[in-house]
Amino acid sequence: MKKIYFLSGIAVAFALAGCSKDFLKRYDDRITGGVWELVDVDRLGGGSTSRLPFRNGKFIFYDDGRMDYINSQGEQYRGDWDIRRNWHDDRNVRSLRISMVNFNTQDVLSEFFDEIVFTGTNRFKAYVYSGVRGYVYRFRR
Repeated sequence: MKKIYFLSGIAVAFALAGCSKDFLKRYDDRITGGVWELVDVDRLGGGSTSRLPFRNGKFIFYDDGRMDYINSQGEQYRGDWDIRRNWHDDRNVRSLRISMVNFNTQDVLSEFFDEIVFTGTNRFKAYVYSGVRGYVYRFRR
């Protein structure tokens, strides 16, 4: 019986050695490093996507809580971000708040994502729940 446990332990060690350990990292550490591109926004329920602050663009999250955003027209925004743990529908989830300003035009953009879920090392989804409608943002590094 000890031999089975020993062999099982070795198999698990080899499996973990060959794959990414990102799922063990804190969300704050997983989101920093690299450029995230907003590749898609899906609507859940009724409503339109015309009033969304973000529909495309590139996001850079820095480990000190600052961030940069460049939209599809090349306009640059600077701001900050924060990830928090919250309870939503009796689940412990992580939420993301971003807020930024374009210092040339004084345009301010912000969004509170009720839930973010990493679907891989270089992908995550961010959800906005707003009454009967909601939105799913898909990011890729």
